[in-house]
Amino acid sequence: MSDPIVAYLHEHLPDYLRDLELLVNQDSGSYDKAGVDAVNDWLAHRLASLGFTVTRHRQERHGDDLVARRHGQGSARIMLLGHADTVFPRGTTAERPMTIDGDRILGPGTCDMKAGLLTGLYAVAALDHVGWDNVGTLSYVVVSDEEIAERHSIPLLMAEGPRHDAILTLEAARENGDIVTARKAVRWYTVEARGKSSHAGVEPEKGRSAVLALAHLIVQADGLNDLARGLTVNPGEIRGGGNPSVVVDRASVRFDLRAWSTADLDALAGRLRALVDTEWVPGVTMTMALEPGSDCPAMERTPGVAALEELAIAIARELGFPLRGAATGGGSDISFAGHQGTPGLDGLGPIGGLDHGPDEYILLSSIVPRTALLARLIQAIGDRGGRLV
Repeated sequence: MSDPIVAYLHEHLPDYLRDLELLVNQDSGSYDKAGVDAVNDWLAHRLASLGFTVTRHRQERHGDDLVARRHGQGSARIMLLGHADTVFPRGTTAERPMTIDGDRILGPGTCDMKAGLLTGLYAVAALDHVGWDNVGTLSYVVVSDEEIAERHSIPLLMAEGPRHDAILTLEAARENGDIVTARKAVRWYTVEARGKSSHAGVEPEKGRSAVLALAHLIVQADGLNDLARGLTVNPGEIRGGGNPSVVVDRASVRFDLRAWSTADLDALAGRLRALVDTEWVPGVTMTMALEPGSDCPAMERTPGVAALEELAIAIARELGFPLRGAATGGGSDISFAGHQGTPGLDGLGPIGGLDHGPDEYILLSSIVPRTALLARLIQAIGDRGGRLV
């Protein structure tokens, strides 16, 4: 006998594709408030039709954020998480509307992450179809600023996550089908060096080169990298100087620091600060400042995350496909939502890849099995009352 959830999703796949075309062909770049709000208008209407009460967190400059909830007969509290913004400017969808090429569905935002948003909706509809309602609270949270550094939604994410027993993020699965079970903590620091300028030809001895001091710092900071432990320090943008005849009095460098745990990142930042406090060039002082909005906590593979991963792998096996968890160095909204330890999984949308580029895609053949996985995972968490370990 076929799985009724899978059968429902196969039957409604044409509807899914029509909805996906509508969403993909709506521009919704992060700075296109009208476009993001149009996507959220559609989502709010669909969520309301599924029995959710939708709260709109209005924004002046960016698209609004949505928090939708509905209640059932159980006790588990489950959060579905996504974002409505893309990296593509207005006009992109007119140039590259959604197309289907064999097993690939191409278009701006297909993978990141309009297909995932739909996967959440269709998973809920499939559960309704089979009459399952054993959940206390099911939340569907959509933010509008995931693709940019100028974040307004972080307080919302950090407030919503701890209210739930599990967080299921609707980003696409990796190109090889993996889901994500761990993400690194990330911070960006700006280091500024101040010395004293002088004429490089006439009186170089009177100068104190900020550029030279930063050069020493960058070389020493490279020694903080420990790839075996997942600790990385990367000097990115470097600024300083102009005319070669001037000993430079001011210079700066921006560092990207990453680690698998917030504790390790704290220690790594402390070691970098010790180097910054060292006088590499006499007379040159340096300061180190955390860049606003750059502090992303780790998504750590806690026992709760491991339990969710095992549950997802078992469900995938029952559905007839292999599944693995993977760790990645990039941050995500689940990192903020899970900052107090709420377990979660990322990458529960369809399989896709080549995000942010002209060939971004999802696999048509992955839509039904991955949506069924999400539905069955919601069901399993609910039937356990949200108790994972």
